[in-house]
Amino acid sequence: MAVQAPADGGSAQMSETLLTAEKLEVVYHHAITAIQGISLTIESGQIVAILGTNGAGKSTTLRALSGFLGIDNARVTEGHIVFKGQHIENRPPNEVTRLGIVLVPEREKVFPNLTVADNLSAPFAPAMSKADRKAREEQVYSFFPRLGDLRARIGGLLSGGERQMLALASALMCKPQLLLVDELSLGLAPVIVEDLMQRLVQIRGDLGITIVIVEQSAAVALEIADYGYVLENGRVVLDGASAKLKEHGDIQEFYLGQSGGAERRNYRNVKQYRRSRRWYG
Repeated sequence: MAVQAPADGGSAQMSETLLTAEKLEVVYHHAITAIQGISLTIESGQIVAILGTNGAGKSTTLRALSGFLGIDNARVTEGHIVFKGQHIENRPPNEVTRLGIVLVPEREKVFPNLTVADNLSAPFAPAMSKADRKAREEQVYSFFPRLGDLRARIGGLLSGGERQMLALASALMCKPQLLLVDELSLGLAPVIVEDLMQRLVQIRGDLGITIVIVEQSAAVALEIADYGYVLENGRVVLDGASAKLKEHGDIQEFYLGQSGGAERRNYRNVKQYRRSRRWYG
């Protein structure tokens, strides 16, 4: 099943700015600067990809947006994050979740000792009646029919792909307006990744949820994203509409593996690359 981004490189649902992050700096243990000067703009209805190699600052950026920095003894020390007109930098994750931002983390995705059904009952869902929760649960099972067949299965006995489905399903039970997904493809077979990516596109379309995905696999992410940011060493070095990024020579060489040369070099070692180059349209 092919996964396709909008032909014009933008989402038809895009209408207003949902979140902005301006010149963010995050410091761990009061000493280690993980990201510095990162600025992002997320439009309502978009799928946005944050790309980069290990250590580029991708997961730290998602944790800053979701409020989960505190568990790693980290903090936004400069800059600000505005979601629907409210400053949310350094707010605790429970407050951020109530506002409508939900994180699917790279680690500890599900409760391993609970059944699939109990995992879906566990998340906080603001202002949802019992009937609304039931309706959302059935909707979630429609996105992930495999989970419906495994309702009584213990989370720790699920396969990697099934755990990822359950993590996404649990996040949807919180009624997010902005869904943050960290390393969806990690450790999964390509056919499973393609299926999960297609389901994200369906979720965006059916529920109108804005999605930010962090990925090392640029090829996977740019197939469904409307817009992308490339991070290196805790900074944004390139950003633009996904169609434009896929055409860019540096992205093709260093992230899509389409170099004509015999040896692929690391992006950060290329002297001529241009920081913060942008494309619009």
